[in-house]
Amino acid sequence: MNATIRNFIARNSVFAWIALGTGLVLLVPLVAMRFTDAVAWSAMDFVVMGALLAGMASLFVLVARKVPGRLLLPIGGLFLLGFLYLWAELAVGIFTGLGS
Repeated sequence: MNATIRNFIARNSVFAWIALGTGLVLLVPLVAMRFTDAVAWSAMDFVVMGALLAGMASLFVLVARKVPGRLLLPIGGLFLLGFLYLWAELAVGIFTGLGS
């Protein structure tokens, strides 16, 4: 694994970047709500999505600090799949009634 990526993950400033990235991603639906009625998020939607984004990214960083570099890509893929599953489950309830 690239030493630059390993050094970035090892620094605690990575959590500030996660917070910044989470805020920027949450700006997308916030701005979209100003221009269309198709996006109608409540304050709780923003809180849940923010916690999901920041939580998954932070958990990935903590796990990435413990595993060898060659496993980062597969583990990152698993975290991405887990994030997408939780997002879809909360949005529409694929296997449970959480989203409905």
